[in-house]
Amino acid sequence: MLTAVLCGGFVMVVEVMGSRIIGPFFGVGLFVWTSLIAVALLSLALGYWIAGYWADKREHPDNLYGIVLVSGLLVMLIPFIKTAVIELCIPLGLRWGAFASTFLLFGPPLFVLGCVSPYLIKIATKEFHLIGRTVGRFYALSTLGSMVGTTATGFFLISYFRVDSVFMLTAAVLIGISVIYFVVFRKRYLMLLLMLLPVIFWPTYKPVDMVLADGTRVQEIANLSSYYGLTKVIDYTYGDQHVRDLLIDGFTQGGFDMVNRVSLYEYSYLLEFIPYGLNPNGSQALVIGLGAGVVPMRYEARGVSVDAIDIDPVIVDVAKEFFDLKVSGEIYVNDARYFLATNQKRYDYVIMDVFNGDLTPTLLLSYEAFGLVKKALSDEGIFAINLIADIQNETAGIHSILKTLRPLFKHVAYYPIHKENENNISNVIVVAYNGAKRELNNEVFAGSRIYPPIRERVINSILSPKPIAPPQRTPIVLTDDFNPLDTWDSGTREGLRALVLASDDLGLLRN
Repeated sequence: MLTAVLCGGFVMVVEVMGSRIIGPFFGVGLFVWTSLIAVALLSLALGYWIAGYWADKREHPDNLYGIVLVSGLLVMLIPFIKTAVIELCIPLGLRWGAFASTFLLFGPPLFVLGCVSPYLIKIATKEFHLIGRTVGRFYALSTLGSMVGTTATGFFLISYFRVDSVFMLTAAVLIGISVIYFVVFRKRYLMLLLMLLPVIFWPTYKPVDMVLADGTRVQEIANLSSYYGLTKVIDYTYGDQHVRDLLIDGFTQGGFDMVNRVSLYEYSYLLEFIPYGLNPNGSQALVIGLGAGVVPMRYEARGVSVDAIDIDPVIVDVAKEFFDLKVSGEIYVNDARYFLATNQKRYDYVIMDVFNGDLTPTLLLSYEAFGLVKKALSDEGIFAINLIADIQNETAGIHSILKTLRPLFKHVAYYPIHKENENNISNVIVVAYNGAKRELNNEVFAGSRIYPPIRERVINSILSPKPIAPPQRTPIVLTDDFNPLDTWDSGTREGLRALVLASDDLGLLRN
């Protein structure tokens, strides 16, 4: 019974923790979770099927606990082969790369763990007339173990242990189950030596600290795991230059020039200049999605009191400690939809800059969600949202977002950020408001400090917005009931993740 519970639990530990290994390279979106679930189900099904034949021929408990031992050894192998396997699979692209790496890394241990249940039932069933009771009991125990494994991983292990440590701990327990059996029941005391394997090979973590070919030093100064992702803070220094990036699951979520105290990325300036230029008399702002805290600080510098909200407490701590975030309003650790539904305050600016993995969560991109935003705005209020789109190969994603906004807001406009390369994937700032049409006050640029390498692109993106290609399918009004953006934007997601893999050293993406 103990074996059933533990093996059932570790199936889910491997599956859930798998997202933390695959996520930094392939994102944590639909394709990664589809790959993890599909591989787990396929591997378990094959294990059930094949072990059923083995159990009928070799039903001795030695074989069962030999299987448990092999599963532990395979789990212990994961931290040591993960980088090589993922690098091998990256050329396959987002979908097949995620599936292939998941299959190669987690398929073998999950297959072997799937072999446990048929053996347990075969050994435990002594009388045929009790087979129903026995099968029911062991499937119940295994499923209970899966529930415990899932909740323990999601609520505890992810937040308090490194990814590699969780896999090694899992391996140690699986090996321990087998060793206990062979020592206690078979008197094979040499098996105790196997318990040394996890201790000897327990991985040690060394933060990234390297010098690139051009002399730039790259240092990882923070590596923090939470319920919502793996957060890293990376410093780049060269001579008297010093910039700092915030990465969440391998995707850059903000950056700061630590010398000149300005943002590194264009989108943060557009999220400030456009809403403020349309409503220069505003005094209250709500920023949804904190990131490095750059946008709240830009509004505070203009005398606007900012409330900020983020679902991840780790992000709040990182923004304060490593990016010197300070706001005169409140910082809420909460879900954005829940906050908007319960909020009674009205704001002159609502700025949404939320990314889960690579794109904005669909629960914030629906008619109902935008209705909550409208309720939170003052009469002169401006809503701005940072999106990512392939502006030359648009399926219908951003056009559907625009179509969803128009019944709620009289004026809706978009501003793709001018890119210095030929890639079509770009941040797009969408702005919506009610009342009379307003002209952007160009004085908004006067005296504003902008990171010099991107100053021209920032201004051109605002004054000369690029068009977005017509949609390749009919746009729809997105609702909570039907919102296919995850599928429609899959090409953008793949292209964006390809850019991440091409531009970043893989060392920064490893756990």
